[in-house]
Amino acid sequence: MTAALAAVVALLATGCSSDGGDAGSGGLPGLTPSASAPAPAPAPASSSTGPGGAGRGASDAPPPPAKGSVKVAATLTEGLKSPWGAAVLPGGDLLVASRDEGTITRVGAADGKKTVVGSVPGVAPAGEGGLLGLAVSPRFASDRQVYAYFTTASDNRVARMLFDERKPAGKRLGAPDTVLRDIPKGITHNGGRIAFGPDGMLYAGTGEVGETGLSQDPKSLGGKILRMTPDGRPAPGNPDPDSLVYSLGHRNVQGLAWDSGDRLWAAEFGQNTWDELNLIEPGKNYGWPEAEGRAGKAGFVDPVAQWSTEEASPSGIAYAQGSIWMAGLRGERLWRIPLDGPKPAAEPEAFLTGEHGRLRTVLPADGSGLWLLTSETDGRGTPEREDDRILRLDVS
Repeated sequence: MTAALAAVVALLATGCSSDGGDAGSGGLPGLTPSASAPAPAPAPASSSTGPGGAGRGASDAPPPPAKGSVKVAATLTEGLKSPWGAAVLPGGDLLVASRDEGTITRVGAADGKKTVVGSVPGVAPAGEGGLLGLAVSPRFASDRQVYAYFTTASDNRVARMLFDERKPAGKRLGAPDTVLRDIPKGITHNGGRIAFGPDGMLYAGTGEVGETGLSQDPKSLGGKILRMTPDGRPAPGNPDPDSLVYSLGHRNVQGLAWDSGDRLWAAEFGQNTWDELNLIEPGKNYGWPEAEGRAGKAGFVDPVAQWSTEEASPSGIAYAQGSIWMAGLRGERLWRIPLDGPKPAAEPEAFLTGEHGRLRTVLPADGSGLWLLTSETDGRGTPEREDDRILRLDVS
């Protein structure tokens, strides 16, 4: 075995919950919130802490009930290959990225019909890299832009593409216009989630690609949450006006969502012990690699909630019905975290445990629903003939 190959094998064999947590054997058993009440996140400095920050307390709805419910209303579609990112188009249809095939498929919200709209040139799938997050421009009705986060032979990057429905199926995506390049890439910990915030800025969760020092390096784009204009420039109001870095000290961020008070929440893979749900505030340091889970170390922000890696390995998150909903890969369950402003209103609650395999992405649907994407064909699951699927959930 060559030295390079041995290094890759060693990396994949470590106790790491990244992108699915097939290892992670060092974690304590059970879910932390069931053992003790979750520590509240740091309170916002004011009722509005700036774009994408802790948000407007006055806009909060009453706390949701302590106990929720989840019902699988329908299977929208089946037979998706390595689905990863997803975004909802105006009108309700979904766009779904195939990590390994590098294609984007439109799925009809009413009938589940699948239409490949195009492929993204330059995608180099390997390990946890490939075509990852998707986002639809908030001005899609006029600019028709779809954004993608993907791995190339040299880096991770964000590009936008014109979506032209007048063209034939398979050729509806224009050439990628790269808005951000040189995000570190690796076999693991590529991050990959992107989303537009209520401020109209584009946010990206990145990973430290196994090089833990990147997370604490303010000059690196790895192990961060980035905030940028739609053109890829540092967004107005960032902690450093010349930097894309919005928060640092992250290991591998794959979930981003905003609540009714415009607070930003992020799900993060731990290593052997704790996966995290964090309330993100601009300029704050979330501790990795100096802290994993609630460490209580000065200068670092502790997570709002944490789980053993065997029960979570969180990827996508969404906000609906007063709660954060978190998809678990290794945990094979959907977590509900009811919120009372910037803190949990009750202990996290698990649904669908082991019923649909690995869960990758969750998105709000019309009404009280969610879209949930499974992830059995990503190389770590045990796919059946119908996998992967999109489920429609009714939640409360």
